[in-house]
Amino acid sequence: MGFSDVQAATIPMNGLTARLALDTLALPAGATVAVTGAAGTVGGYFVQLAKQAGLVVVADLLARPTRHAPVSPQRVRPGLHLMLQTLHDVPAFILGRRTDVLAANRLAREVLTDFEALAVPQRNLARYYLLDPEAKTRTGDWERIAAETVAMLRLEAGRHPQDRRLADLVGELRLRSPEFGSWWNDHRVLRRTHGTKHYHHPLVGELHFHYESLQPPGDPDQTLCVYNVEPGSPTAQALRLLSSWVAPIAAP
Repeated sequence: MGFSDVQAATIPMNGLTARLALDTLALPAGATVAVTGAAGTVGGYFVQLAKQAGLVVVADLLARPTRHAPVSPQRVRPGLHLMLQTLHDVPAFILGRRTDVLAANRLAREVLTDFEALAVPQRNLARYYLLDPEAKTRTGDWERIAAETVAMLRLEAGRHPQDRRLADLVGELRLRSPEFGSWWNDHRVLRRTHGTKHYHHPLVGELHFHYESLQPPGDPDQTLCVYNVEPGSPTAQALRLLSSWVAPIAAP
């Protein structure tokens, strides 16, 4: 069968387009896709997905890789870190690009997971909700929270289409999370600003929060997330108990 006998598409591969191309094209099985400018992991991953979808792939995987600007590690703004240090009574953490967890206070590490115990590349909220088995049992309404987190990644993809680390994260989640693909294909985007969350803690039980997400002026890539509680509520009492149990022991 020649190219004249099939529906064909040519896709220049670079950055995140390798992850989004199949979602956007929605080609029928048997269509031919010619991939140009692809190389390494990006092109190989797209070819794998295309073949699984029943497409005929003509790929130039030996083309010169697209150059990407080096990604500098994100560092927490000093003033924002000082603000985090003042929040002792409620969980709070700072998110960066790709939902990376840049810093978290002690209660946040107890209520969610100990991000500081993870390797730096693994400290990511989306990776926690979608790939950590404990997140499903600890997070109330896990499906809604996980789907909203995927929508946050969609927003990041639109803001930073050449972010290689984001592309790699999307590819990993697509391969390892059974639910990720359908949520990603919804094309929903979300900037989380405030709402409610519910967690099941193995030591203190049910925890109910009203969260606020605050972006400092002049830095849209960092967000302070604070899990507030009603004064005198069972959650406030549970957090005080949890805080006393996990407080560091003072040196003699």
